[in-house]
Amino acid sequence: MAGMTRRQFVIGTALSGLALTTCPVLANQQGSAPAATIMRAIPSSGEKIPVIGMGTWITFNVGSDPYLIDQRTRVLEAFLDTGGSVVDCSPMYGSSAQVVGRALEALQAHDRVFSASKVWTADESATRKQTEMSLGKWGVDRFDLQQIHNLVGWQGHLDRLREMKASGDIRYLGITTSHGRRHQDLVRIMETEELDFVQLTYNVLDREAEERLLPVAQERGIAVLVNRPFQGGQLFRRYDAEPLPEWAPEAGINSWAELFLKYVISHPAVTCAIPATSKVEHMKENMAALYGNLPTPSQRQQLAAHVRAL
Repeated sequence: MAGMTRRQFVIGTALSGLALTTCPVLANQQGSAPAATIMRAIPSSGEKIPVIGMGTWITFNVGSDPYLIDQRTRVLEAFLDTGGSVVDCSPMYGSSAQVVGRALEALQAHDRVFSASKVWTADESATRKQTEMSLGKWGVDRFDLQQIHNLVGWQGHLDRLREMKASGDIRYLGITTSHGRRHQDLVRIMETEELDFVQLTYNVLDREAEERLLPVAQERGIAVLVNRPFQGGQLFRRYDAEPLPEWAPEAGINSWAELFLKYVISHPAVTCAIPATSKVEHMKENMAALYGNLPTPSQRQQLAAHVRAL
């Protein structure tokens, strides 16, 4: 366990225990036998993380309202108790970082998360300063992953993130994009720079990442975080009233949330999807995708064709 921190050990031990016990989500839905957590390795290290994480964009930006902060704390609690660990945030997300920090403190859960933050400033000399500000809001000693948000000032920030990784101030570094923007720029960076992670938009309708980004990530050994797997909620508004395909249970799918998420995480290049929600019941639906079977390549094609046809 050389190089493993106490927090990494705690997370790994907890996840190992989950793999040996009944998932409460599956037990509620299916009365099922124990199911193992689906994990993926970070290519640059081999460390494994759960394939379903948690985003905080919009959903955790609730200011200082005590009721809303407590409600988001319950959302984070449901996420952790059903096997999650990867939590993603950004200075761009208003009060989200403070709310995450308040929730972690209330749950005494700092040792249970894989913390993923971002640098979001055009000042390429402010990498460390903004990271320290975010650390204070989260209440953690260091970030597992620090990312450059939407490629803003990426060259200067990347140089400094490399220095911070070398000194142990962060564990992994990455670059993000969203809403399908700047894919060609991101491909060029992935092909020429040493990255641990990229974050990008990918879902059953927004599939441009399949053409070049995901193959390059596989070729270069870069972990992939997927944002907007529900297209910002649009997929539910568009399809939730429709029945699931009759064969969905054969692909390990029992809800539209599982269908959308399992389509994403069944791509071999995807390391973790980070859907966001403000409701405990929706979090539990999301976390059901962390267990059971994944669609086969042919079932993935069926899923995409079914959704397009509706």
